[in-house]
Parts: sequence; C-alpha cells; structure tokens
Amino acid sequence: MKILYLGDIMGQPGIETIEKLLPGIKREHSVDVVVAQAENVTDGKGLNKADYEKLRSSGVDGFTGGNWTLHNDDIFDHLNDPQQPVVRPANYPSGTPGQRYKFLNTAQGDILLVSLLGTIVGKDADKPTDNPLKVIDQILEETADHKKIATIVNFHGDFSSEKVIIGYYLDGRASIVVGDHWHVPTADAMILPKGTAHQSDVGMCGVLHGSLGISLESVIPRWRDGLRTRNELETKGPFQLNGLIVEVDTGTGLALSVTPVQKITEV
Repeated sequence: MKILYLGDIMGQPGIETIEKLLPGIKREHSVDVVVAQAENVTDGKGLNKADYEKLRSSGVDGFTGGNWTLHNDDIFDHLNDPQQPVVRPANYPSGTPGQRYKFLNTAQGDILLVSLLGTIVGKDADKPTDNPLKVIDQILEETADHKKIATIVNFHGDFSSEKVIIGYYLDGRASIVVGDHWHVPTADAMILPKGTAHQSDVGMCGVLHGSLGISLESVIPRWRDGLRTRNELETKGPFQLNGLIVEVDTGTGLALSVTPVQKITEV
C-alpha cells in the first residue's frame, strides 16, 4: 500500500493547490490513501465542514490535527464521530471535544490515525497537554487487538529534537511518524532502523512565496518596526505541495520505501 501524507494545507490557496495537483500525484505514484494535516485549512485556522467536504472530494481520505484544530466548533461533530476520518491531538486533556484516535477504513484494511501535539512556541505555549509519549503508548496498547494494516502518527510541534525523538521512540511500532507545523520540509525523510518511515517536518501546501503561507507585508513591519499587525494569508502564486509517500507492507505494518514529494505550480 502507498500512503501519501500531505503537509499543512494553508487556507484557500492550499485547498486550490490540492484540487489542482493531487489527482495527478495519485496517478503518477499509484497512491492508495491520502492523509493531510488540516489544522490550517479554513482561513488559516482550523477546519470547517464545507472545506472538509471539498478536500474529501479532491481525494483526501483522512485528516490530522494540530493547535488550531478546535478553532472552528463547526467541526466538533466530525471530531466526535468515529466514522468521520478527522482527529484532533490525542494528548489534549480529558473532556476536549473529539476522539483521541480513529481508524481509517480502506479497501485493504483499517489504518490507525493519531495526532500528537508537541511543544508549541508562542501564545499556545501554556495550553495544557498530556505527555505525548505516554499517550501514544496508551493508544497502541488499547488498539493492539484491532486488526490494522498500518499506523500513522502525526507529531505537530516546534522542536526538532522532539520530532526526531518520537520517531525513534515509535520505530518498529508505527508505519509512519511524520512531523509538521513548521510549514518547511526537512531533508531527513528515511526509514528508521526498525522499519518506521520518518520525516521531522513534511512542509505545507499553499503559496510558495510568503512567511509560511502568510504575506510578507503583514509580518515584516511587525518585526522591523515593532508594529502590531495581523497575519494576512498570501494568495498570489506560485503554489507548492509538499508531502511524503510511504509504501507500507500491510502484513507487517512497516515501511518499505519513502519518497518526499514537492510540486510547484503557477496557477
């Protein structure tokens, strides 16, 4: 089985990039399943049901979450519904809307889908979260008897050290451990010694020229002049799609190959 994991889909430019490029990538690489980071989809903050349906129609099968996942309460019904393949970070405290993990049903079998939140720098730094290593241990133990062909763990955080550590921590216990949140792809995609595919950060889908999808005009005055400015999404192309294709042995649940993907389009 070939699984494509797509980096943060950033606003409407990200949606349009997926709509344009994803069908061709799926054909070119014979991709079976597509999972995407969806915490920045709707105007850069969270995900609503309308955009969820757009992306599903474009060929995305499942969605992971991050620090903006709970921004739109419109999606809470889907987060709570085990049949809707969208998850929030599993290590949010008990009582948070949404399930800690879900199974993505495919023609070849079930895929365990988990998101974990690492350290987030800035205004979200003090939000309470449970220890991600302990949480993923609990989830893997809870789901040990569920027949599955693959396990995808998304780690959404700022510290590269955490992203590397959790890859090795889960090596041999997950098919894919992929980081995001930086919106910049790292050059360390590999299969770890025990068979887990890993990349510290897979990048983003959206505009190419900007500050992680935000217009330079809205952030440079804040940095240079100390002005209070509001982030504005960049909408002008060219656009980029970043992802990681992992071929998984559905018998063992371990990775056979990893292929980073970056596509750039003008429109």
